[in-house]
Amino acid sequence: MTPRLATLALGANMDSQAGAPPATLAAAITRLQQVGVLHALSSLWLTPPVGFTEQPWFHNAVLQIATDWEPERILAKLHRLEAEFGRDRTRTVRNGPRPLDLDLLLVGDRILETPQLVLPHPRMTERAFVMLPLAEIAPELRHPVTLRSVAEDLAALPESERLACIRKPMPWDVSMKA
Repeated sequence: MTPRLATLALGANMDSQAGAPPATLAAAITRLQQVGVLHALSSLWLTPPVGFTEQPWFHNAVLQIATDWEPERILAKLHRLEAEFGRDRTRTVRNGPRPLDLDLLLVGDRILETPQLVLPHPRMTERAFVMLPLAEIAPELRHPVTLRSVAEDLAALPESERLACIRKPMPWDVSMKA
């Protein structure tokens, strides 16, 4: 099978055994390289919570990995990593605080809908905390359903949501093997 780019969103707003959220994300990025070869990695973004707002701001990033793994296998790995970093999906408040949140946004141009997984991620284009870091690494990437570019989807978001997000220097030293 020819490798495809898997695009993932990472977030954290609670400490984990790896430390504060930036350290957690750096550790998760290193572990995600088990899935494939790191292709692109955004800056770190500090973003306000969505939905349940009475919680700390999130640290977010987006990365792309060249992989031959099937989407379901990638998702299973993401859920295992979340659990290893202290997330208990059975006890968390929806959109509440968490030590690690990993979302599978895209796998190449695959369109998929199962009880466990929908690709592309159904809310990715509505979230500045996803679209800003994604625009850093892949502004011309096209959504497999709408065919709009990441840059176009980002421009469609309210300016107030975009301005609320703060780009931070990358706190990680991760080898780019691609």
